[in-house]
Amino acid sequence: MAEQLRLQHADDGRARALGYRRAPAGKSTGGLFGRRDAGPVTSSDVWGDEAAARYDEASAFMFAPDVLGPALDFLADLAGGGPALEFAIGTGRVAIPLAERGVAVSGIELSQPMADRLLAKRGGIPVVVGDMATATVPGEFSLVYVVWNSIGNLRTQAEQVECFRNAARHLAPGGRFVVELWVPGIRRLPPGQSAVPFHVGEHHAGFDTYDMTTQQGTSHHYHRADDGTVTYGASNFRYIWPAECDLMAALAGLAFESRSADWHGRPFTSDSECHVSVWRKPT
Repeated sequence: MAEQLRLQHADDGRARALGYRRAPAGKSTGGLFGRRDAGPVTSSDVWGDEAAARYDEASAFMFAPDVLGPALDFLADLAGGGPALEFAIGTGRVAIPLAERGVAVSGIELSQPMADRLLAKRGGIPVVVGDMATATVPGEFSLVYVVWNSIGNLRTQAEQVECFRNAARHLAPGGRFVVELWVPGIRRLPPGQSAVPFHVGEHHAGFDTYDMTTQQGTSHHYHRADDGTVTYGASNFRYIWPAECDLMAALAGLAFESRSADWHGRPFTSDSECHVSVWRKPT
């Protein structure tokens, strides 16, 4: 299967993306913390060399200051001077500028090529290569976070629950777990239809297909080159409802603290298409 970003271009107004990695990559891990067992083979799509090489350029709009800045402000404030751990750290889109603000950032990343890209840009950020539902990093953290819909790349409910538990394991008492996630567009599905467009533009059209019985989905991408040729790629995910996230957090021993529609703190409503949610580990 072609490894592909689930891109929401800047003109879409929502600037969201899924397909943020994975497929079975084996059980070994590496990185600055050395090698360790990452646990069972994950259900996630794994990003290889080609996808890692084009990631920053393809998602450049998510590096824009007006998109990234509010997220950095939010996360740095919650870290409160303590260390932070990013699940699915990727090439460091968030971690590198957060570290430049003085936050001690570590990461877990399933794709070795993605982690290599990060470390080539900035050394000294500790990264464990492994599954964010099971891999561990030494120490306790004031903040654990997973952004840009990446938790959806864990494609079973059990793995998603374990991701919340893994966050709780890494948090110091009073620490917070932050998830940035889109709200599935299922209510836009007419009866009998299984696909919803999430972006239609001059050079890209994207559609999500949903299995309503399993909460499994696939993002389908059609890219048109300047010469008129069209390429296709797909990425897989499991969607999670906000209330389901709250239950997963409760199973992990985390208490709900807040939910907003975006990093700016706008109110979350029944019409919101994304949410930024925060849960706290009791003291």
